[in-house]
Amino acid sequence: MKKVGMISLGCAKNRVDSENMLGMLRARGFEIVADPAEADALFVNTCGFIEPAKEESIDAIFEMAQYKKEDPRKRLFVTGCLAQRYPEALMSEIPEIDGILGVADYARLFDMMEAVDAGTRPCYTANGPRFLNTPRVLTTPGYSAYVKISDGCDNRCTYCAIPLIRGGYSSRPFDDIVNECRQLAAEGVTELTLIAQDTSRYGCDLGDGHYMLPELLEAVSEIEGVHWVRVLYCYPDSTEDRLLDTIQRLPKVAPYLDLPLQHIDDDLLKRMNRRGTADWIKSRIEECHRRGIILRTTMIVGFPGETEQQFETLLDFVKWARFDRLGAFTYSPEEGTPAAKMPDQIDEDVKQERLDQLMMLQQSISMEINQSRIGATCEVLVDGYDEDEGRFFGRSLLEAPESDGCIWLEADRELTPGEYVQVKITGADAYDLEGEVL
Repeated sequence: MKKVGMISLGCAKNRVDSENMLGMLRARGFEIVADPAEADALFVNTCGFIEPAKEESIDAIFEMAQYKKEDPRKRLFVTGCLAQRYPEALMSEIPEIDGILGVADYARLFDMMEAVDAGTRPCYTANGPRFLNTPRVLTTPGYSAYVKISDGCDNRCTYCAIPLIRGGYSSRPFDDIVNECRQLAAEGVTELTLIAQDTSRYGCDLGDGHYMLPELLEAVSEIEGVHWVRVLYCYPDSTEDRLLDTIQRLPKVAPYLDLPLQHIDDDLLKRMNRRGTADWIKSRIEECHRRGIILRTTMIVGFPGETEQQFETLLDFVKWARFDRLGAFTYSPEEGTPAAKMPDQIDEDVKQERLDQLMMLQQSISMEINQSRIGATCEVLVDGYDEDEGRFFGRSLLEAPESDGCIWLEADRELTPGEYVQVKITGADAYDLEGEVL
């Protein structure tokens, strides 16, 4: 039996692609191994979103190439966003690569492997089927899974390379999503996280063109065995009251909105090609607060032309909005994007100062919000045991996997990862909470 190993980098959407490829391989009789030294074929599923992600992907490819140098019989395959964006450069500069597979060509996985066996170096980066209803090998814990509901993006933000890599927006068929969720639940998955580049626009290219995320949440919530459902990566202008009402109404759906905003200054939003005004964005936040929906967002500091006054406007907005979670990045010029050619690029040290200032502000807000939860009781999904801490840890419905903090648990019995327990919150810091299992 052939043995394969895979490194999956980047976002959860890329992780789902990796799980689909692993499922295809296992269905063909390949054994999946964790140690690259044992693998006959090595896959690196790359990210190409921003410069640090590109560097991480290149480093991983070179690391796997060393195993091939030690044993030339091994195969090295590169897939994913970096492979889609720079196939010729990768093939010419890293001769150890045997084959490349772009983001819309995973259906040709075995064509690529057979072509290498036949003595060629295939490079498939055409526009094939966007969604494959294939078996998956979960790389998450067996009780939790991501489900991709669309691919690509039509937003064309001036700083973002995703449309250059993934292409335009394409919704996955409604029934295919529900059927996969039903299959995952039958296999023991109790927590489902719906993901896409833009989840709130789901369905805009299906049927009569209206947004169908509310209907999808309804259908997934009705599946027997599904305990929690959450949705990530909404876009402000397509986050309608109907979606917020659905999130509030369905008990299995996390009252949690991930709404990357990037900025609040109207002029900068126009330069970023972000639809929706500051007033509309504020209305979304007010509606979430009114419904008891917690908010996570992402901001960019140091976008070309951002003035001190515009940055102060952003700080004032964050003080007003009081986001439960906030991540921020310094602007990174990406090749091929309009923003990379804009005048008035900001110095790196100024970007970093602004980032530090914003995150210090958010840290104080997060601390206050977390401390306000002390004394409350909530349901917690147990994620595991930390040997260094000597404690179990988990998450409530208000903490998304991988991106948010955890709840450290004190219990008078052994807990099992994947079980749900009632917990009283007893302590808090800016990122994590502490609780006692009842």
